[in-house]
Amino acid sequence: MNFLLFSRIYANAPILLCLATLGWGSNAVASRLAVDEVSPMMLIFLRWGIVVIIIFTLHSKEMAKGWPVIRKRLKWVLLMGGFGLSMFNALFYTAAHSTTAVNLGIMQSTMPGMILLGSFLIFGSRVNKLQITGLILTLIGVVVMVSKGSIENLMLLTFNTGDFLMFFGCLFYAAYAIGLKNRPKVSGLVMLGYFSVAAFLMTIPLMAIESVVYETIMPGPKGWLIIIYIAIVPSFISQIFFMRGVDLIGSGSAGLYANLVPIFSAIIAVVMLSEVFSIYHFSAMIFVFGGIGLFEYQNMKKT
Repeated sequence: MNFLLFSRIYANAPILLCLATLGWGSNAVASRLAVDEVSPMMLIFLRWGIVVIIIFTLHSKEMAKGWPVIRKRLKWVLLMGGFGLSMFNALFYTAAHSTTAVNLGIMQSTMPGMILLGSFLIFGSRVNKLQITGLILTLIGVVVMVSKGSIENLMLLTFNTGDFLMFFGCLFYAAYAIGLKNRPKVSGLVMLGYFSVAAFLMTIPLMAIESVVYETIMPGPKGWLIIIYIAIVPSFISQIFFMRGVDLIGSGSAGLYANLVPIFSAIIAVVMLSEVFSIYHFSAMIFVFGGIGLFEYQNMKKT
């Protein structure tokens, strides 16, 4: 009975994609819970270490079969996993020390605009007026967010450090997403496995820098629970569900569900962390989702 139910869920793209984005949305809340429980670089070091162990334990044969293909693109894999994923995580969990989970979630909504702009600058992808308008709207949403909706803050440039860090983290992830256009022909799980190895290797120097410049906080019982949750749910299960969703309905349609991440982040943060959802949060969401809506409207016209 349980297996039959799981089979039905695994064949249902909307359910899988909603569960995937729910897991990613919870990551913002987990990052806030991790503050003072484990230092950011130690967190990502242990996170990616656990993910590597899980993937190699379950899919070592597939990883070995994919190695000849990966070896030809090793520098690309190290760049994508080491900088795209690991640097995003480093800035994400550092930002959690000085901004809210609601902000972390909403700031991630800027990624479609960044990806569009990056694709235009790097690959010369065509961008029309409607998409440019959408990009401008998402940027306005960012300004509303980092200035907390205050013209005074905007004029005095008194922005939240965490929001800035999250913005730059999104740039790293957008670069990673753009780079996926040239991914080698291996399965999604094999690709995730090798990206995880690259991300884990990158965390070693980051952790060394943290130990010299800042204080490294080793996780206690609560810290370990948070790390294990982040490694299993957002880093592994959500990735698998999302890749399965892409297989079922295609990357374009599946990508629409990523817009649920900030909504889930905000809901979970308000419920679990008692964070305040302010008017400027709502205003930023309107601008960001309005911009995303224009992107998707254009995509629908093309199809």
